[in-house]
Amino acid sequence: MTLTPAQRQTLSWSLIAAVALAVLWALAPVLMPFILGAGLAYALHPAVERLAARRVPRVLAVTLVVLGTVVAVLAVLLLVVPILAKEVPLLKEQIPLLADRLNRSVSPWLAQYGIDVSLDVAGVKAMVLNALDGNLEEWTSTLLSSARIGGSIMLAVLGTALLVPAVLFYLLMDWPHLIAKTLSLVPPRHRAQVDNFLEECDGVMGQYLRGQALVMLILAVYYTVALALGGFELALPVGVFTGLAIFIPYLGFGLGLVMALVAGVLQFNGWYGPIIVAVVYGLGQVVESFFLTPRLVGERIGLPPLAVIFALLAFGHLFGFVGVLVALPLAAVGLVAGRRITAAYLGSALYRE
Repeated sequence: MTLTPAQRQTLSWSLIAAVALAVLWALAPVLMPFILGAGLAYALHPAVERLAARRVPRVLAVTLVVLGTVVAVLAVLLLVVPILAKEVPLLKEQIPLLADRLNRSVSPWLAQYGIDVSLDVAGVKAMVLNALDGNLEEWTSTLLSSARIGGSIMLAVLGTALLVPAVLFYLLMDWPHLIAKTLSLVPPRHRAQVDNFLEECDGVMGQYLRGQALVMLILAVYYTVALALGGFELALPVGVFTGLAIFIPYLGFGLGLVMALVAGVLQFNGWYGPIIVAVVYGLGQVVESFFLTPRLVGERIGLPPLAVIFALLAFGHLFGFVGVLVALPLAAVGLVAGRRITAAYLGSALYRE
């Protein structure tokens, strides 16, 4: 069977896409810092271009943008410091008391059903004191032992932390050259179509980034205000951290939920703290999953709510954490490609026959 030029072109691009996806799947752990760096470079290069347009030397503009990004990330991470500083001493005091209270309230209730369960309060207290009262040498020894056992994990984390700023710096420095070089590889007869396609993808991606930033801001304000109204002393750091960490689907929400639960259990007696956390975070998750993300992100890039949820689950299943990070951007690019393929099909002789 002889293929037409259009069919050969479609087959070639399909093979290229399949090979790219296979490489992404096989090298996902190695590619993580490069994907993060490339994503940040795409989001931040307009800031560099604006500074360069004001006659700021490009190396200085890139340095300022990279340093600002690093400072912003560190500031978010440092939100955890007051949480730990407040909660660790309370954990040492409250966990044995909580274990004793749980033992006295739950054990009699379970005994009515023939279940004999009793917590070893003394053992729990000893374990907590041993874990939280260790001196610096013990912590250092544990850390070094962990590094020897899970060296590959620590190296991966350190490598990512060091590589991402470096990748971001070099990509921002060479961004115009890289874009021009990439476009020069496109055959001249197809360059106008590719330029138009990339321009539409850029518009969709810009909408995605703005929508995601708006979701993060709204949720940071919501969690902070809701926890403050509930009387939480750590409402500000926990709420802001949860809202900003939503950028990492599922994991960010989970970390914020755990922090809020621990803060609630330690600050309040009884079930007040966990109930307030369950209500605040349950409502926040419902609003974020079924309203904010579909409306502010999905609708901005043209994806219906079910497509947003499917993209997150599918890419996360196929490519792990990297897949979750790139799910919606890749879905947006696929949406643009799908629109063009559909339009080409509707205008073809195959459809009219």
